[in-house]
Amino acid sequence: MTDSKAQAAVHAVWRIESARLIAGLARMVRDVGQAEELAQDALVAALEKWPVSGVPDNPGAWLMATAKRRAIDEMRRHKLLARKHEELGHGLEEAEMPDLDAALDDNVGDDLLRLVFISCHPVLSPEARVALTLRLLGGLTTEEIARAFLVPEPTVAQRIVRAKRTLAEKGVPFEVPRGEDLEARLASVLEVIYLVFNEGYSATAGDDWMRPALCEDALRLGRILAELMPRMPEVHGLVALMEIQASRTRARVGPNGEPVLLLEQNRALWDQLLIRRGFAALKRASEVGGVQGPYGVQAAIAACHARARTPEETDWEQIAALYSTLMRLVPSPVVDLNRAVAFSMAYGPAVGLSIVDRLLDEPSLKHYHLLPSVRGDLLQKLGRLPEARAEFERAASLTRNAREQVLLRARAAACSGGPSS
Repeated sequence: MTDSKAQAAVHAVWRIESARLIAGLARMVRDVGQAEELAQDALVAALEKWPVSGVPDNPGAWLMATAKRRAIDEMRRHKLLARKHEELGHGLEEAEMPDLDAALDDNVGDDLLRLVFISCHPVLSPEARVALTLRLLGGLTTEEIARAFLVPEPTVAQRIVRAKRTLAEKGVPFEVPRGEDLEARLASVLEVIYLVFNEGYSATAGDDWMRPALCEDALRLGRILAELMPRMPEVHGLVALMEIQASRTRARVGPNGEPVLLLEQNRALWDQLLIRRGFAALKRASEVGGVQGPYGVQAAIAACHARARTPEETDWEQIAALYSTLMRLVPSPVVDLNRAVAFSMAYGPAVGLSIVDRLLDEPSLKHYHLLPSVRGDLLQKLGRLPEARAEFERAASLTRNAREQVLLRARAAACSGGPSS
């Protein structure tokens, strides 16, 4: 096998197996940082040996076996093995280290779930949770994460290092929370996954309107979580929301990379397979029962759009009602802004504008470009063009996404029939 083919195989295996490998090792050594180092050592060994020996029949088990041997050697070097023998008696390796062939299969679901919860632990900042989750569960390199979020690579590296150090210093247990703690911790997990998805769906900065690879990473994590926690309705609600939103990917970008807004999209380009998957996830959320949560409500809103064959067929009154429900569940200015859009479509732009105008003094929306963007749209529909132009220009000055700036300036120019300054 050529070096290039072997290296490609190693990296492909790593992307598939790394989360399970790190999760299994973390169960053994009880330290996420050390588990990742051991997994990386195994990756280096594979890069050295597979070009010569070829890719093994079970590459994941090979990586686990290699990492396990290194873990034992490290324990011996630090004189921890004897202490473990005293505590646990002979049979440490059988008790703490599973058989090599079964290492990636025993307790895989439990291990992955533990890794999800520790990566998204609230003791970490949201940025650190996102970086650590993409690194440990998404299999992304530091360079890939930095490129996706348009931040310097050293910044991402520092976030990951500090996150692992914080988890160790705080003594965060490698376990799935129980009882009342589970709901709060699950909310953090879902938030991280949706943050990743949203950054791919509507990039906050840079030259691209979307970064589909991030959407795919978030969807993969969501689907894994849904398999690991099948009785949690909000997990299925989030998956449904992401599946349906992702179905619009091809339609959201024009031939030259320009943004295409929802009501102007070619619905023939919507991915019907993803829509069906989204409907199925929404059905599972309903069947599991319990109070419908924020992600389930947002998925129901997305489903209303997906069912409409044309923009005119959209059930805006139902969407407006769902946004009112969402506002009761998670009251926030951003939700209220979306509610204003729905009410404007259902009951007229003047109704929507009355809601938006109540948000103008909201501190959290002071630099949020969608507030003047929505207000400009409503003013334009009401024929108040000079005011609309000013709002679109303000929105363009607030966004850091180059594609969105072009779109908003074009909308500003359309309000006066001339080029925007």
